[in-house]
Amino acid sequence: MAATQQRRGRKIMMTPQELETFLTERRTCRVATVSADGAPHVSPLWFVWDGTSLWLYSLTRSRRWADLRADGRVAVVVDAGEEYGELRGVELSGRVEFIGESPRTGEPCPALDRPEELFARKNFGMPEMFHDGRHAWARLTPDKITSWDFRKLADL
Repeated sequence: MAATQQRRGRKIMMTPQELETFLTERRTCRVATVSADGAPHVSPLWFVWDGTSLWLYSLTRSRRWADLRADGRVAVVVDAGEEYGELRGVELSGRVEFIGESPRTGEPCPALDRPEELFARKNFGMPEMFHDGRHAWARLTPDKITSWDFRKLADL
């Protein structure tokens, strides 16, 4: 996992184990990209975390995918909670890498064996991934990770 030093909010940042558990259990993230004309775009997406990288499985005919292809810089937020004292989340940022064919049809790609197994089990309850020829993989190995857990405020 990327080493991150948070200057502000250290008291409410997640421990490495809390971060790992949170990213493993959550299903939906919000992906922020920038279009070629500079317009920001944020969209929800299912993901999987492998302990090092966040794997994004996106429709290839989406604005998000076009933005990422044009400029691989991305920020992703995974969050939870409704009331202020329940809020917790993680922001990950960096550049994505595109892994496997686009769109994904299931051609052998050893780099995708683990993320596809994790994704299929987490999101579909299936032992292996099915490929619809409309999605593809982008991997974010974050340069920066920032986390917060407002539930810790009660302990301060």
